[in-house]
Amino acid sequence: FSAWIRKKREDPPTIEEILRNENYREEMKQKVKDVSEKDKLLQAKEYEEGLVAEPSHTQVKGHASAPYYGKKEPSQDPTSTANTFQPGAWMPPGSDSSQKK
Repeated sequence: FSAWIRKKREDPPTIEEILRNENYREEMKQKVKDVSEKDKLLQAKEYEEGLVAEPSHTQVKGHASAPYYGKKEPSQDPTSTANTFQPGAWMPPGSDSSQKK
């Protein structure tokens, strides 16, 4: 059909050609669905056997390159746990978050 529209083919496609192409597309959709289901079952089986780790579910917070350590507000004090280090944030004198009441 697209060849006829782009004038690479002189005659329009016949009804048989159109139906054959639609059937082919449907067959491909079903094959893709079958393969993806088999892949999911194989992954589940491999996970149960301990061959692979289950995919982790990540939380998206902020910018992709910015590390997220679970704090909502920066602290003036640096923090360190295990192998991670969060430097302290500079707060201008007199700001609300730096005054402790």
